[in-house]
Amino acid sequence: MEITVEELMELDKNTYRLIDIRSEADTGYGIIEGAESIPLEKLFEVFLPMTPNADSLMSASVSDSHKKKLILYCSRGVVSIDAAKELCEKGYEAYSLKGGYVGFLMYDMKRKQEEEASSPDAFSKAVEISLHKKFKKQIWSKFIKAITEYKMLQEGDCVGVCISGGKDSMLMAKLFSELHKHSVFPFDVKYIIMDPGYSPANREISEDNARRLKIPVEIFESDIFDSVYTIEKSPCYLCARMRRGHLYNFAKSLGCNKIALGHHYDDVIETILMGMLYGAQIQTMMPKLHSTNFEGMELIRPLYLVREDDIKAWRDYNGLHFIQCACKFTETCTTCTDGGNPSKRMECKELIRKLKETNPEVEAHIFRSVENVMLDTVIAYKKDGVRHHFLDEYDK
Repeated sequence: MEITVEELMELDKNTYRLIDIRSEADTGYGIIEGAESIPLEKLFEVFLPMTPNADSLMSASVSDSHKKKLILYCSRGVVSIDAAKELCEKGYEAYSLKGGYVGFLMYDMKRKQEEEASSPDAFSKAVEISLHKKFKKQIWSKFIKAITEYKMLQEGDCVGVCISGGKDSMLMAKLFSELHKHSVFPFDVKYIIMDPGYSPANREISEDNARRLKIPVEIFESDIFDSVYTIEKSPCYLCARMRRGHLYNFAKSLGCNKIALGHHYDDVIETILMGMLYGAQIQTMMPKLHSTNFEGMELIRPLYLVREDDIKAWRDYNGLHFIQCACKFTETCTTCTDGGNPSKRMECKELIRKLKETNPEVEAHIFRSVENVMLDTVIAYKKDGVRHHFLDEYDK
């Protein structure tokens, strides 16, 4: 059984429970207001088959759930159909939200277009005010600090701000827009969206967010999704490498000498931990890098000091919704739950969360650890591809 977004909006909120069955990684991109997050792999543990012999506590819980409709949604409304059917077989009145989260985004986008038609600049100005007031300490100041501390920007630079369509890169674009207006020295900015084969809906959502935020984007197309679709081993890694190359090439054609990516503080500490636990090496995600394949080009990460939770708070405060990865591997929701096997990055994220419960400073310590490497206490290290061992100098 399916229910449309329009029908959902007409229902009394006291008559249903809206349940997001996507993975934790997916819900990090956004969730429908009022929805509960119960990943698919846990859904049938929460909603057991209804039996008349359940104990009193369970009976009360089941009874409450049974009185209310259960409306499930995944990314595109495919996996949620089977899940709703199974709940119906267990005795619940369950529905699948047609079109899933993306369908909701399309509905919400059209609604906001109508609301903002009479004052097209009001929303963008409200977002700008939020950056300079409510989120000044958490976001704006840390953005400026990263650019200054790591010398990311110089007079005369032309920066290609790369927008994937997600919350991080769109925030970065808006920050650059504000910095460009108020900078004490001249530099140029190009706002770039690469379409590697998005569905029409995902592309439309990205374009609409850029329009609402007054970001003058330049879009170019590639066929990267088609190229990696049949690759079985590490398609996401290959996709990321290919996208990076296309972005460098297009940015350079626009006269850029730098590209900016939206990696944030949490990405940095997770990368450090991943390198140690899964790569047997100590390394970090650098704040800036010279390109080895595109002479004269440099990569910068201006959100290097900004926390992901603050980005989410900015997104939710302004009522923004963004796309998640929209490649063909997730197009049909077949990986909505990641098959119960969370990625290594999600494992590190969860590990950090648990460590933080007993050590609130653990994130800062991980970040600072790669700023305080004591070479005298390191057995071996590599520099410029050459391995150095402590025994090389031990008896000298």
